[in-house]
Amino acid sequence: MSDNHLHIISFNVPYPPNYGGVIDVFYKIKALHALGVKIQLHCFEYGRKIPEELAVFCESVHYYKRNTSFFAALTVKPYIVASRKSEKLMSNLLNDNYPILFEGLHSCFYLNDKRLKSRMKIFRESNIEHIYYLNLFRSEKNPLLKFYFLMAGIKLRFYQQVLKHADLMLVVSQNDTDYLQRKFNNKIVYLPSFHPNEHSTVKAGVGEYVLYHGNLSVPENEYAVTYLIKEVFNNIDIPLKIAGLNPSKRLQNLVAKYDHVELIANPDNDTMTELVQNAQINLLVTFQATGLKLKLLNTLYNGRFCLVNHHMLAGTGLDALCEIADTSETLKEKLLQLYVGEFDIDEVIRRQKLLQENFSNDLNAHRLIHLIFG
Repeated sequence: MSDNHLHIISFNVPYPPNYGGVIDVFYKIKALHALGVKIQLHCFEYGRKIPEELAVFCESVHYYKRNTSFFAALTVKPYIVASRKSEKLMSNLLNDNYPILFEGLHSCFYLNDKRLKSRMKIFRESNIEHIYYLNLFRSEKNPLLKFYFLMAGIKLRFYQQVLKHADLMLVVSQNDTDYLQRKFNNKIVYLPSFHPNEHSTVKAGVGEYVLYHGNLSVPENEYAVTYLIKEVFNNIDIPLKIAGLNPSKRLQNLVAKYDHVELIANPDNDTMTELVQNAQINLLVTFQATGLKLKLLNTLYNGRFCLVNHHMLAGTGLDALCEIADTSETLKEKLLQLYVGEFDIDEVIRRQKLLQENFSNDLNAHRLIHLIFG
């Protein structure tokens, strides 16, 4: 495999791997490197430090400034795409004839460029982006942001057609695979997200609180937390911890009104892992049924009972490992039931077996190499 070379275009610097999309990118790079693939990594940089760690896993790492000016939003192309344009990137891609992996629709500015017509081009899906943005539009309260999310969703819906130029699509959930297969005739393959877990660290026994975690600066997650506090934990006396990045002042004020709800802002990776491991119930709800929620996968590798709604599971194949409830009343019932239960060692073993069969980074890296290089 030492002759396998691959360009990867990342929408952001994938280190540290501390949120959804970059987690998939980083652990994919790490797994491919372990199998001998020589990676030429290209990163659009905006606000994250340039790390030394990526050079360990890549033959070369190139950085390009993302254009975050107001004018990047005034184009026909979606802002998330138009702001990731660089002729220096194109020049580097044209230095050889290696396959190119485009991470997310964000990085697809050059997917249909005639200069790459003869190259193998792989698109890595992380979300059906226009659906994601239209759902953000529905949950956002700020009028200006609502307008931005609406226009972004409309632009992304039309721009999605650029994907017909990909030779291969790698999709993170079965639901999204089904959607793209209805829209395109390309080769489309379900390949779950790469992640930081190689083995389960679930603790048998019982915990003393319920945990919700996620990037709290994302409107969808703030909406979910608000729903849980006001509609589910409003009249049940079970402690709830909410942990995640950059909670808004509005969310902080809401949590302060409830004695049994605690907010843990910007925990480091070790603290977050401990919170997941020591919880009695990890509670994850979403109102978007696209993509694979990496926090769900991380929770199943590290936490006890996992209580979710159907949107969180959509197309993941993880239903058998979760408790499921979709309304505030059924969530309350499940919480009260699970909070007094014991997570036994047999369940730990069953979960580890299923996860290793379907979500092993090593197995999925072998699959990816076969798909690209044959």
